[in-house]
Amino acid sequence: MSGPRIALIHALAHSVEPINAVMARAWPEAIRMNLLDDSLSADLARGGRGLDGAMHDRFEALAAYAESTGARAILFTCSAFGPCIEAVAARRPGMPVLKPNEAMIADAAAAPGPVGLIASFAPTLASMPAEFPASVDLRTALVEPAMAALDQGDGAGHDAHVVAAARTLAAGGCRCIALAQFSMARAADAVAVATGLPVFTTPGSAVARLRRQLGA
Repeated sequence: MSGPRIALIHALAHSVEPINAVMARAWPEAIRMNLLDDSLSADLARGGRGLDGAMHDRFEALAAYAESTGARAILFTCSAFGPCIEAVAARRPGMPVLKPNEAMIADAAAAPGPVGLIASFAPTLASMPAEFPASVDLRTALVEPAMAALDQGDGAGHDAHVVAAARTLAAGGCRCIALAQFSMARAADAVAVATGLPVFTTPGSAVARLRRQLGA
């Protein structure tokens, strides 16, 4: 028996494989649909206009299309577009619409702190820390070379950059590590081995929350 149709909306090509891998492992009965617009992140990075009205309109159009196909929930997988996703969710109070990081933030915030947050895309660290509860002792690290390595097809190089940042955060007293982007989930096992700390990923936490919300 097939499960609910879940729309996965991506702004980075690197995000597609991690969430589909988690869905296949943790929720195989769900019907996945993937929508990718990889110009979203590129336009945000070079446009200088931030999350303006045009960007909000683009997110609404993607969500409306997903909804029209029968999707029962929407999961956005790029963490730099929080206000756009919140607007989409506000228009759909009866449908689970998740920001990529909100479930992971809740999981990390409930763990013993301090929390080490690692990102490889600068706009993510411009917006995500404010989404953590003020009570969380949050330490951050930006590893842009990790994203550059992925862009060049160097997965091992990506993971090495993330592990190095995690080791630094662990040495500074962090008691868990949170990987801010879907594209970084591939490094989770290596980070756990290198640091001995709990590691939270956005796809792992998001899938668990969607399953709970839909009663799966």
